[in-house]
Amino acid sequence: MAMEKQHCKVGAITPLTEGQQAVRLLEYQYGNFIRKAGEVAQSDANLREFFELKARKIQRLLQSLV
Repeated sequence: MAMEKQHCKVGAITPLTEGQQAVRLLEYQYGNFIRKAGEVAQSDANLREFFELKARKIQRLLQSLV
């Protein structure tokens, strides 16, 4: 039996809540992406770049909210 391809969303979309809760959620996500980028820094450059890009996008969003 052949295996079917499965797709998953990395960093799946979470709807933002209002105000301070949104900022805390974004700060948490930013920290997670930075941590993940550091963990794979030596082993997978493409994955590191992906996590850094996600972190930069969240950082820009945070800056626009604050």
